[in-house]
Amino acid sequence: MAGVLEGPRMRSDSNSSTASNRTMLRQRLSQLLTCVEDLSSDDDATEEVSRTLDEVFQLCGRYSGEFFRLHIVTWNVATAEPPDDVRSLLQLDSDSPVDLLVIGLQEVRATPVKYLSDLIAEDSWSHLFMNTLGPNGFIKVTSVRMQGLLLIVFAKQAHLPFIRDIQSTYTRTGIFGYWGNKGGVSVRLSFYGHMLCFLNCHLAAHMNYAVQRVDEFEYILDTQDFDFYNTPQVLDHKVVFWFGDLNFRIADHGLHFLRSSINSGRYNLLWSKDQLLMMKKKEPLLQEFEEGPLQFKPTYKFDRFSETYDTSKAVLLEKSQVDPLTIIRMPPLIICLWLVSGKKRKPAWTDRILWRVKPRDEEARGLIADDEDTPLKVTQDIYTCDPSYGVSDHKPVIGTFNLELQKKVETALVCVSAEGQWSADEDAVLTYTIQETFDACTSDWIGLYKIGFKSPLDYIAFVWVKEDEIPTVNEVVQLSMKRDDLPLLAGDYILGYFSRNMQSLVGLSPTFQV
Repeated sequence: MAGVLEGPRMRSDSNSSTASNRTMLRQRLSQLLTCVEDLSSDDDATEEVSRTLDEVFQLCGRYSGEFFRLHIVTWNVATAEPPDDVRSLLQLDSDSPVDLLVIGLQEVRATPVKYLSDLIAEDSWSHLFMNTLGPNGFIKVTSVRMQGLLLIVFAKQAHLPFIRDIQSTYTRTGIFGYWGNKGGVSVRLSFYGHMLCFLNCHLAAHMNYAVQRVDEFEYILDTQDFDFYNTPQVLDHKVVFWFGDLNFRIADHGLHFLRSSINSGRYNLLWSKDQLLMMKKKEPLLQEFEEGPLQFKPTYKFDRFSETYDTSKAVLLEKSQVDPLTIIRMPPLIICLWLVSGKKRKPAWTDRILWRVKPRDEEARGLIADDEDTPLKVTQDIYTCDPSYGVSDHKPVIGTFNLELQKKVETALVCVSAEGQWSADEDAVLTYTIQETFDACTSDWIGLYKIGFKSPLDYIAFVWVKEDEIPTVNEVVQLSMKRDDLPLLAGDYILGYFSRNMQSLVGLSPTFQV
């Protein structure tokens, strides 16, 4: 696939080999340090080398962590229904397994009837992603929708008990700030104790609104609040991923030069006039965000079901041929159609993925309650578009990242276990134990899930937790499930403790058979 960044790749299944390499590196550094200490201590250069090697030795131990792979998709779907297959978009056949998968869509069809029906049941796009990802071991963690904007977070099953403090919010910026066709939706969460925020935006359209787009982004950041003392706003999080149809265009260049540069693969000729890159030079806020090089075709505007840029024809007279008096006599709707259809849309990188790691100076000032000794490193592995999808006039953009971190939490909040043999012939027994204090309540429940389940609500059966009081830490509580609620179909199942207040599965049992 075009546009893949060159460089070393980190795989989430290479933790053991990476740890082994680091151990060997520390051993070699230690041997080298010993050799240096044996040299003459009068040599100033030797002392400097020794000091430097000692610092390197400390850093190797301090920053070694585990690697997790994050895959982000952003796509303006232009009110289209989803395609039949999205496996390549989600890179499910990749040799590098993914741990977290985040999907941001814009312009999901949101007519009043359609939007209301989607509030009752999952929309067609969510259905497709859940049906595709569920059999591959991904569970929907959460989602948030504001009219046409949709943000969905998936995670591998093993990570669910360590994804906590989930909250979502949204900001409208369309039509005087009251309409949700434009704006931003976000999800924040704690991943093994590290605070992450994902922000999906659809900003103002058209060439001349670059400054307004930046203003809208700043407005979204200022107005989105979370109920967490250490991360009350988006930029308080350890890492922020900002993506969506940001609508920045390529200024000044004519259509012929644009298409010639694209067809020859000389994308770099267009970078100097990309509005987002231009705005970054003078906007300090944007300078805090990183983005990979634009080594792929501009993702807008295409003829649908093709890889050909916009070939639409004007439906009315050329503007130069229209007399001003004629314009005055035109009905308002015809004027609008004339204005927007008089020329082809220029190609542009409207769809982008950026990220921001919280600056060290802000941590030092105590603006975030993160331990400086447990850093989180972000490196981008892939940044490209997938031109094979044609249901929209935008092509989807994908970004794959490696997150290197030290786990700050490694114990599930609740331990759940299936006791004895389970079958539909008799009531089944389960136990749970609260292992750490958290905001538990008597409306929490424990669900029975078939392996391959799609979300916390995709349970086969459930039982309420202890009704009269919250158990103490390490207290073993025994419950039973009625045999009539148990599945008749044999297979592999799992139990999950769902926290009503945290809106997540905070404990999973080992897999067992029914």
